[in-house]
Amino acid sequence: MAYQALYRKFRPKEFADVKGQDHIVTALKNQIRDERIGHAYLFTGTRGTGKTTMAKIFAKAVNCEHPKEDGSPCGECAVCRSIEDGASMSVIELDAASNNSVDDVRGIIEEIEYRPTEGRYKVYIVDEVHMLSASAFNALLKTLEEPPSYVIFILATTEVNKVPITILSRCQRYDFHRITIDTIAGRLAQVMEAEGHAYEERALSFIAKAADGSMRDALSLLDQCIAFYADKTLGYDDALNVLGAVDTEIFSKMFGAIRRGDVAAVIRQVDEIIFAGRELPQFITDFTWYLRNLLLLKSAENMEDVLDVSTENLAVLKEEAAGVSDEVLMRYIRLLSELLSQIRYAAQKRPLVEIGLIRMMKPQMDHDIDGVIDRLYRIEDQLESGSITVAPSAAAASDSGAPAISEREKLPKAIPEDVQKAAKLWKTILMDAPHPLKQYMQGAYVTVSQNNELMLVYDGGDAQQAFFCSQAQKKAEEIRALIGEHVGAEVPVMIRKNDSRMPREHKYENAVEAFAEKIGMEIEVEDF
Repeated sequence: MAYQALYRKFRPKEFADVKGQDHIVTALKNQIRDERIGHAYLFTGTRGTGKTTMAKIFAKAVNCEHPKEDGSPCGECAVCRSIEDGASMSVIELDAASNNSVDDVRGIIEEIEYRPTEGRYKVYIVDEVHMLSASAFNALLKTLEEPPSYVIFILATTEVNKVPITILSRCQRYDFHRITIDTIAGRLAQVMEAEGHAYEERALSFIAKAADGSMRDALSLLDQCIAFYADKTLGYDDALNVLGAVDTEIFSKMFGAIRRGDVAAVIRQVDEIIFAGRELPQFITDFTWYLRNLLLLKSAENMEDVLDVSTENLAVLKEEAAGVSDEVLMRYIRLLSELLSQIRYAAQKRPLVEIGLIRMMKPQMDHDIDGVIDRLYRIEDQLESGSITVAPSAAAASDSGAPAISEREKLPKAIPEDVQKAAKLWKTILMDAPHPLKQYMQGAYVTVSQNNELMLVYDGGDAQQAFFCSQAQKKAEEIRALIGEHVGAEVPVMIRKNDSRMPREHKYENAVEAFAEKIGMEIEVEDF
């Protein structure tokens, strides 16, 4: 006898065999038991959750000659066997993906006039109904609303949003949920025991996770694993090897090249991925999950059971996670998520992928807070490794004969004219400011307070502005010293974050006007 795939061999034959859809099973069984059977049903949900299987079981149940007390089909009568073998003339399946024209629907309408040759109901199962053309939907409307008493329509779809509302309003809708990992793993254990194969529970749990809520996908993946390891116990690492965990090494190389800023190595990795026949969108998706695993390792302890990695790769992941910050990982994940949405429908995917990966290596291309933080971490790493050096300190300058800052003549206290001068010279002061101090200062709104202070105001509602404000407050002494060099006086500087909903230029403009009246001068306030 020819081999039969597991998802076909272990396909549920009665309601009790259906896993993870108890809410639908209960409703349908009650309808059959109470003889409250509807004329049109819509089964919707992701792939492999049992829509078509449930439709066939329901077709058997309504036509069964000796139904059970709970409404389930007996599976033994001639009608049940005929439907199970696909030989019944009372159950007609139509694949709307390939039979989606108005003529196909008209053929159904013509057949409806004839009563079923066996059983009480003629059941039409239309799979992927969202693929029907607009004219086909229109042709189906009247018949779907008022079919003969002996006709039942069961429409199945994975994309219910594409089904016209006029069709939806004529059907009883049942939403099939994604099946939980525990439920799938339990079913896989039953299959392995029925097939006589030994297994590790962790291996079945991994396969259940990889199936993403689809029982059919889980059985297909299990079939693939058994084919590789038919004569031995199916272990966790074996399942990882069969189902793609070998990619971990590729992701590790890609991650290392990105952290080093090695553009050539990254481009070579993209070449290898393409020549290996992998789809770039799938690679980006998998790489995002790889970075997610790194982030989980850094964010919490005892995450080994949550991560889908082998024992050997776990040590590598921990080492890589220790060398990168949470903020940088979150920036990488955000960039890859944006990249995935861009390339999904792009005609030329490779250039977009290469540009996206280069962007990850060059945080200076990002002007948001994540990019700034990544640049700061890179500078710290370079300083610690000695790959860059800093300018001589003030103490070193003093040793060489130049006056140290601490030994300079103390500047006089600023008068109102000095504060006004500082506001007017702000652009010049910014030009002379060193990095990264210049970056922190240039986002400020500059004004003068009633207490004769130069105020640097940041927008507290903006994450980048809030970060610049915190850094400027840490560097307040350096900012005062820089202003003093240009003004020749010790100008008091106040650094504030505007957390109110009022725009900062409006909140502080009255202070400027009051100060101008106080000293009898015109003050020009600029937004930088």
